Amino acid sequence: MAIEPYLFFNGRCEEAIEFYKKALGAEVAMLMRYKESPEPPPPGMVPAGWDDKIMHVCVRIGDANVMASDGCSEGLNFQGFSLSLTAADEADAKRKFAALSDGGQVRMPLGKTFWSPCFGMVADRFGLGWMITVAP
Repeated sequence: MAIEPYLFFNGRCEEAIEFYKKALGAEVAMLMRYKESPEPPPPGMVPAGWDDKIMHVCVRIGDANVMASDGCSEGLNFQGFSLSLTAADEADAKRKFAALSDGGQVRMPLGKTFWSPCFGMVADRFGLGWMITVAP
């Protein structure tokens, strides 16, 4: 069994995908736009003019799948959780942390902790929390 995060970007999903491609080397495994749906959404469920918005995408980041959508105007509210990313080494952690910090907010700078030689927390430009760690 696998648990995979499903993120809603309230109309900014394509922007997020491009950001994660650049920041983390993410790869799109599958993408469907609202206009490509085999069945139209119920009336009023999706905002007008969203035909080209992303209904569903599966993005591969390292060995993990992260699914996402533009949603149905839920609003951006990434609170109560963070995505944890294990970097290969300190140089990799610094690179990923800097990339995710671009336009975001550092919550805890990278540094040594009792559980990791290099750990930090950041909210990216979409408000999504990330914990970057290097395994001891």
